Amino acid sequence: MRHPIFLAALAGGALVLGGCMGSEKAEVNKALDSVNAVDATNLSDIMLTVGDPREAVSYFTRATSEHPDRIDLQRGLAKSMVRAGQADAAIGVWNRVLAMPAANNDDKVSLADAQIRAGKWDEAKATLNTIPPTHETFERYKLEAMVADSEKNWKKADSFYETAVGLTTRPSSVLNNWGFSKLSRGDAKGAEKLFSEALTYDSASFTTKNNLVMARAAQHKYDLPVVDMTQTERAKLLYTAALSAIKQGDVAIGKGLLQDAVDTSPVYFEEAARALEALDAGGKRG
Repeated sequence: MRHPIFLAALAGGALVLGGCMGSEKAEVNKALDSVNAVDATNLSDIMLTVGDPREAVSYFTRATSEHPDRIDLQRGLAKSMVRAGQADAAIGVWNRVLAMPAANNDDKVSLADAQIRAGKWDEAKATLNTIPPTHETFERYKLEAMVADSEKNWKKADSFYETAVGLTTRPSSVLNNWGFSKLSRGDAKGAEKLFSEALTYDSASFTTKNNLVMARAAQHKYDLPVVDMTQTERAKLLYTAALSAIKQGDVAIGKGLLQDAVDTSPVYFEEAARALEALDAGGKRG
């Protein structure tokens, strides 16, 4: 017959061991939860930067359905929708974010950005007006400038653009926007200066190079600016200069630039060749 004290000790040992195993299991689960949280955060960051926008939308749609109260996932869904060109859908998600307790002024700025992308300028202006003036960020003033531009309030637009440029170390995009604003209101010289400055921050932007050529052409300066460019880019920029010259009545110069574009292009430049043929045909008829 086994001693009752020994049995009690065994039972007590089993309880202690069970308690230890339960404690260890809880610790393991806690550690796994932490790892999963880190992994999820990293995955969210990847989806918002290098991931395919449509895949990002799918990922955040699933994530928000599983964790609807997580504001970081809701923000991720809205941002990925904007990247995927779904600005209208993003507006609804940003409104959902703003209804959450942890929402902030940056979320309002993001809502205004989505509204502008969706062409809802009045709504964007109303959203920006709800943000206190003490919230001074690059994104906020960039959007303020764009809204002022849309209203042709040039003085206010210039002030906002200038403020935005001073709030970032990478102002190339806002300088390009500002330059295009100047060009649209007939200040080609001012636009040229801003496009040139933008290229000092981002020398690879073909859009800015093309805008610079248009600004110079508006002043009847058809020679290409001294900027870094590939042979393909050179051909395209010559084409832009040619079209600008022709539109301004400098047809002979435009024809020469078209020929240069065709000769410069490393591959067959169909648009330039067609334009050149059309000019030749028109000259023969004349």
